[in-house]
Amino acid sequence: MKKKEEERKKQIMKAAFNAVSKLGYDKVTLQDIADHANVSKGVVHYYFTSKQNILLALLESTTSKIYSVEIQEIGKYQTAIEKLQAYLNAVFVSPQDNKKFYRVYLDFLAKANGNEDYKRINLKFYENCWGIGQEIIELGKREGVFSPNIDSLSSAKMMRAMIDGSLIQWLTCDLEEQHKFYKETCLNSIVKLLK
Repeated sequence: MKKKEEERKKQIMKAAFNAVSKLGYDKVTLQDIADHANVSKGVVHYYFTSKQNILLALLESTTSKIYSVEIQEIGKYQTAIEKLQAYLNAVFVSPQDNKKFYRVYLDFLAKANGNEDYKRINLKFYENCWGIGQEIIELGKREGVFSPNIDSLSSAKMMRAMIDGSLIQWLTCDLEEQHKFYKETCLNSIVKLLK
């Protein structure tokens, strides 16, 4: 794809994310996405044949970007605890970013039950997350900071469940100032789980 076309597609995807975060999955239309992108509905339709196609591409793109950022961040550190802290920092980005993402993501999850493509993308995302967790846990076991007896895959799944659960609880409480509290408590809880 040509560079200009790729840039236009990114512009539309970003607009779709913003539109869904403001209006919700069910209410957003191609026209809303076009308005957020400052393009005509025809331009949106040129790149994506339907709302479903845009939202499918949006979910895949967003979860891939998140994984890339998380893997990049943990790669900057050497020890398991440092990597775990970097992982949490990459997930708990900021109140504004987390609020925007989880509003969109929860809308997608609500639709996943009836959509095999959403299930597939979400499973791939979680498999990537579990892989990050396993890498951190295995390193921590070798370093002697995590219990040598824990199952790394099961523990990685619980680690991600604690992360998402903490962020969802924070989001539903609508207490922006408690973002740091939830991040720190989540980190401490994960460390306790792994010891």
